[in-house]
Amino acid sequence: MKEQRYFFVPSPADGVLPDDEAQHALRVLRLTVGDEFYLTDGQGACCRAVISEADNHRRCRFRLVEQLNPQPEWRGRIHVAVAPTKNMDRMEWLAEKATEVGWDRLSLLCCRFSERKAVKTERLEKIIVAAMKQSHKAWKPQVDEVQPFSHFIRRDDLPQQRFIAHCYEDQDVAGSAADGALGGKPFLLDVLQPCTDALVLIGPEGDFSIDEVRQAVEAGFRPISLGTSRLRTETAALVAVHLMRLANRLPSS
Repeated sequence: MKEQRYFFVPSPADGVLPDDEAQHALRVLRLTVGDEFYLTDGQGACCRAVISEADNHRRCRFRLVEQLNPQPEWRGRIHVAVAPTKNMDRMEWLAEKATEVGWDRLSLLCCRFSERKAVKTERLEKIIVAAMKQSHKAWKPQVDEVQPFSHFIRRDDLPQQRFIAHCYEDQDVAGSAADGALGGKPFLLDVLQPCTDALVLIGPEGDFSIDEVRQAVEAGFRPISLGTSRLRTETAALVAVHLMRLANRLPSS
């Protein structure tokens, strides 16, 4: 089977590959006039195209050959909000692997025990675009800037299905407004409503504070478990993505 090369072109109607994509196509892959490739705008549009003009390995024009209609692989938006790790390599790994699995949105949280309070999202965006192309996805996940935890959990645009993964026992968290609201932490896959929007909060390497867990419960977040193993932040986030992806999957045509 001939290799399918994908490129990210936010404005396909312009007929020009963005500079970085043009250099990759012409210098790295050594494509030339007449070669075929696929492009996506990251919003669900996907096309087959042919290179019509190549100039000095820097400018690449194309003509559209076929408009494709890729079908979503899942229904319902998969959203994870996570406190960035001190080592950004681990967050970059998460961005890449979760995009390959399939998700819709990454939000970054600043929590009480966060060791990293600022992130340059441009690097994450580039990794997500590369993973989107490699895994032949037509939709690019959204990346949000770092937000204070207490502000994020009270946003008006959060889905009805919202969960928080933490390592505390119920008796540790019980008290204040959270008393009687926890009732044990069910496994995420057991409580997800299939094919509906869902959000999972993942804490920093030192976990959420007890007060943050209580705030989340007050704001309508349900505590859940991701299994019996103690997971690193980025692993927990990827497990949450995978479980939501399983719950929201659509049957193959």
